[in-house]
Amino acid sequence: MRNCYGRGKPLQAAIYAACLSAFLFFGYDQGVFSGILQNEHWLNQFNHPQPVIVGITVSSYCLGALTGCITSFFVGDILGRRRMIWMAMGFVIVGASLQTSAYNLPHLIIGRVITGIGTGIDSSTVPMYQSELCKKEWRGRIVAWEIWFIGIGITLAYWIDYGFSFVAGEAAWRTPIALQLVFAVIVTCIVWGLPESPRWLAKRGREEEAAEVICAVFDLRRDDPYVQGEIQAIRAALAIETSEGTEGITAMFKKDLLQTRWRVLLAWFGLFMNQWSGINLVVYYMPTVLVVNVGMSATQAQLIAGFVELMFPVGNTLPALALDRLGRKRTMMVGCAILSGCMLCISVLLSFGKPKTSAASIAFFFLYMLVFGATVNVVPWVWGPEILPLEARSRGVAISVSSHWMWNFCIVMITPVLISSIGWKTYLIFMILLASFVPIVYFFYPETSGLSLEEVDNLFLPADRQIQVSSLHYGEDDLAKDSTASHYTEKV
Repeated sequence: MRNCYGRGKPLQAAIYAACLSAFLFFGYDQGVFSGILQNEHWLNQFNHPQPVIVGITVSSYCLGALTGCITSFFVGDILGRRRMIWMAMGFVIVGASLQTSAYNLPHLIIGRVITGIGTGIDSSTVPMYQSELCKKEWRGRIVAWEIWFIGIGITLAYWIDYGFSFVAGEAAWRTPIALQLVFAVIVTCIVWGLPESPRWLAKRGREEEAAEVICAVFDLRRDDPYVQGEIQAIRAALAIETSEGTEGITAMFKKDLLQTRWRVLLAWFGLFMNQWSGINLVVYYMPTVLVVNVGMSATQAQLIAGFVELMFPVGNTLPALALDRLGRKRTMMVGCAILSGCMLCISVLLSFGKPKTSAASIAFFFLYMLVFGATVNVVPWVWGPEILPLEARSRGVAISVSSHWMWNFCIVMITPVLISSIGWKTYLIFMILLASFVPIVYFFYPETSGLSLEEVDNLFLPADRQIQVSSLHYGEDDLAKDSTASHYTEKV
């Protein structure tokens, strides 16, 4: 077992640092290009591209990320979580270097596609790795902190873009892009000393090594009841899943005892909702929206967009602190309802076509980003890794994250055309979709807060095949202690 960070809290801190840095990069990479699109030096370098060409250039990154998800689907279970993260950072380093050195659009697009491949692998692997290395009482909040760092990355990118907009020459857009390399190098170095996921190790028949990892992460002895309970639960889950044949590629799409097909669909549709909330209309094109729809200057638009994006991590602070208490379903439904109202108000205010009413719509962009960061931004990313069975988790997460990037590509591609052709009516599309998500979540999604990854299986298994769990749950004052005893047995 590789481990360069000791045991207990130092090792947990290293795991958090690697995962949070990876998602900080994820956010930065998503946000950095939006602030460049209105930069005069970038426009001059690439001959003031038309909206369709801008859409192709921006969305090529999402197409690369979709390719990264496909890569994770086929090789993720073979290479393991750590090596997949290394592979992701390798693609990022190559792609960011190509983007930074680009002198024509084909060169730039190739760099964005390669960077996107790395991001697709990264976003398919990191939430799963984190979920498999933390206790159930923490899982929602820990993954929410990862998403919080996406918001920090997006906001950081906006403000760096704004700062460099005052720099003369090509450095105004090349430097912000080049800074992606810093995050990639940091993640690569930290991950080198981390252990592999215990659930992946157990799946590969390396049960004792899996137990060593659990002991190291939580600073427990091998005979501790918690360690024994975790290993027994993983063993029981694998026994059920193996008997159902969920390890094959085609098993993702069959109806079985574990309801694997339905669980993959739930994970996939969760990130469909995340994207069709309209978030990338705001993240990628906020300065463009403020210039075209509100009538601001490019400098004013960049400044206001920076403050709008700041609402993203501010809102994300709530689930990062309390998602496990708030619950997944309630958070998601409340968020979709409020976001639908924001889109309606933005559409109405822009429809008048007057400077004062258009400017008033900015208040609802602020509210939108605040609420999105607190709700729809977080829950689908938490649902994905936890709702899927272990045997199907790597491929299932890759499929679910492919939804994020496929629809990201679609939205980023069509948004410049929608904004320039139908204007305020664009927001009505997202208003209707967000309203429809409320009943969908209520009727079809289970509540998974406070359940271990093995206990989630019980939500889908018939009563006579469930994994029985007897455990002492952590209170808030007990999270730092290692005295929890767990015992799992499979009912025969």
